[in-house]
Amino acid sequence: MRMRVGSVYRSIVMKYARLTGIAAQAVGVCVHSMRATAATNALSNEADIAKVQQWLGHANVSTTRLYDRRKSKPEDSPTFHVKY
Repeated sequence: MRMRVGSVYRSIVMKYARLTGIAAQAVGVCVHSMRATAATNALSNEADIAKVQQWLGHANVSTTRLYDRRKSKPEDSPTFHVKY
């Protein structure tokens, strides 16, 4: 059975966003923002960018650099509002 993009978003992305305390109306919550957060967290914790590139499946390291949000302001990220 094929899943629709909207179903993936509602069933997976928003389910886990709600479980972590991110409001359903949060701007920017999507699969790509989650990938960027995971890549940024890995790079912030001294992961090698080549390993992150491989992990994300990017053919070119310049694509991986686009996912690196370390220079962004944390309060702009939906994950900033997660209560741990």
